[in-house]
Amino acid sequence: MKGKKMNPARRLLFALCAAIYAFAILLGASASARAALSDRDLEAIGKANLIYIATVRKDGNQSRSAPVWFIMSKDNTVLIQTGATSWKAKRIRRGSPAMIWIGEKDGPAFMARAAIEGDKDSQQEILQGIPRKYMLARLGIVGPSQKKFDAGTLVVIRLTEVRDLPNGFASEPGTPAPALESK
Repeated sequence: MKGKKMNPARRLLFALCAAIYAFAILLGASASARAALSDRDLEAIGKANLIYIATVRKDGNQSRSAPVWFIMSKDNTVLIQTGATSWKAKRIRRGSPAMIWIGEKDGPAFMARAAIEGDKDSQQEILQGIPRKYMLARLGIVGPSQKKFDAGTLVVIRLTEVRDLPNGFASEPGTPAPALESK
């Protein structure tokens, strides 16, 4: 636009777009900063081979915790895979948070926002990360496959830590789940 004057409406639109873009960058930076695990959990997850996950039932009570394979994503969130029709996936689709125990059923625990990821990047992280971490997947005995993602029988779940739960917090299926956010 060198040498030409921009009309006022177009200038305003350009300024508005620039402001929205800057806001989106700031929002993205703060969201990724929140995505990091606490120091306690980062240390524990670095040593762990499994995490245990429980979701919240419609009645507000905890489900039974289940051990799952996991990887850390590029943005320091936890990624897992599960069957598209599993109870975990069904509850997370309706907005259930997740309770996560690291390493053991009584390991360090945290509350997480859980979201099903449908993008190819998350699938690729799982497809590359799980075999790197787990021998059975590397050998092709069990584990994720692009075919399962494409068929819709397998989904990726992203777990973003919201807050730590106290040391010793135990899974108690059928009892009220803690709030996602601390009060």
